[in-house]
Amino acid sequence: MTVDHQVACTQDYPALRLETALKWAALAMIFCLFAGCAVGPDFHRPAAPSTDRYTAQPLPASTPASERSDDIVQSFAVGADIPNDWWTAFQSDALNTLIREALEANPNLQAADASLREARENMLAQRSTFFPSVDLQYTPIRQLVAPNLASPLASGTNIYTLHTAQLNIGYVPDVFGGNRRQVESLQAEMENQRFQLEAARITLATNVVITVVQQASLRAQIKTTRLMVELATRQLDLLHRQRSFGQIGLADVAAQETALAQVKATLPPLEQQLTQQGNQLAVLLNRLPSEVPTNEIELDTLKLPTTLPVSLPSSLVQQRPDVRAAEEQLHAASAQIGVAIANRLPNFSLTANAGSAAAMLSKLFTSGTGFWSISANVVQPIFDGGALMHRQRAVQAAYDQAAAQYRNTVLLAFQNVADTLSAIQSDAQTAAALQDAERAAENSLRITRQQSQAGAVNMLVVLNAELAYRQTALSRIQAQASRLSDSVALFQALGGGWWNLPATQQANAVEQ
Repeated sequence: MTVDHQVACTQDYPALRLETALKWAALAMIFCLFAGCAVGPDFHRPAAPSTDRYTAQPLPASTPASERSDDIVQSFAVGADIPNDWWTAFQSDALNTLIREALEANPNLQAADASLREARENMLAQRSTFFPSVDLQYTPIRQLVAPNLASPLASGTNIYTLHTAQLNIGYVPDVFGGNRRQVESLQAEMENQRFQLEAARITLATNVVITVVQQASLRAQIKTTRLMVELATRQLDLLHRQRSFGQIGLADVAAQETALAQVKATLPPLEQQLTQQGNQLAVLLNRLPSEVPTNEIELDTLKLPTTLPVSLPSSLVQQRPDVRAAEEQLHAASAQIGVAIANRLPNFSLTANAGSAAAMLSKLFTSGTGFWSISANVVQPIFDGGALMHRQRAVQAAYDQAAAQYRNTVLLAFQNVADTLSAIQSDAQTAAALQDAERAAENSLRITRQQSQAGAVNMLVVLNAELAYRQTALSRIQAQASRLSDSVALFQALGGGWWNLPATQQANAVEQ
């Protein structure tokens, strides 16, 4: 058939156009009937554990404290909400500045944010399958026909050019909801990434506060340890004098030398830990270890929160980002079951194209050059060696795995809160006892100094009393840092208040 003849046979006719429109309308109505059908299970959020407390014993109203101690008592506000900037409860402007810097610059947080954007774009890309695809195509062909074959042109020439321009439309109706389930799965993955981003924020803020607390504690311990070294050195000097006067034996001097060496040996590990904590803080702030912040936060400037919010157990699964992330993983696995089922059912597709073909570019879209076609396709898998069946069983097993992981995440979340509440009470009791011990040691030192001034005891007794006082102070410093760390851990264990972020900030986390 010649090109001229082909063009002549593909003219548009109004009757054919009307018939085509009616067919398309009928097909559209049929597929609309199936639009609400999506195979596979509909996801339902798991119920929260039915318990009214975190610990085996009822939570007391406040932390324990000794009657003689002036240590801070922390009260538990059951059911109270958690602010998103919970670290301000420690009342340190310098700490607030460090956390703001970390939240703006930390690479791990930026990576989590990029993962969220990637998941969102993948979901939006899959959502485009709900709509027809439209392509515009232009194909110019320059062709030589073999001399022993008939030319397709009326002119009989063996060399000719054919220009073809056409519009292609393709549509895959989501009859059984496979695409909807796939979009549902990807949307759940996006939510999973969003909650992982929130978890990363909370972890970052927690790590900054814990690092600052540890730095402050180590600086205070180093200062106290150096005083203890100085006291032990003075004791050794006195013993040397007494030895020179023949008042004591060599064994007493050797024992004090040993005691001095033991105190000195505790100093390098503390200094090493302080250096490491400084390096860690620099990395959290997206700095090099050589750029450690120079503003030192002292332990006494960090105020222990007097009121600690304790969320209701029924709210914990909604507040913990790791639990919400595990829930979305379960949701995604549930949707994949629907995708696997839909893959075993008939697959429908519709295609249509219309265009123009001419031997000359200037003749395109002129009368008699048009052509069109409409086609429908239905594919029903018959035999694939059981591949689709086993894939469906695989995604069902993946759902069971995600369900078990979700339950384990919930259990660990409740354990985390219970352990933290227990640590808060235990460390408060320890701190109260050490506070009393420090006060007793301080009182003993005061009495010993008075006795020394009266000539009742010598300087060695005073130095021993002062060394005992510094040792109790060292233990009290460690307990003070533990109480601060416990409070930080509780804020983190209860979810960190991410749900109280400003609405604009939450929207930006998903849309940016």
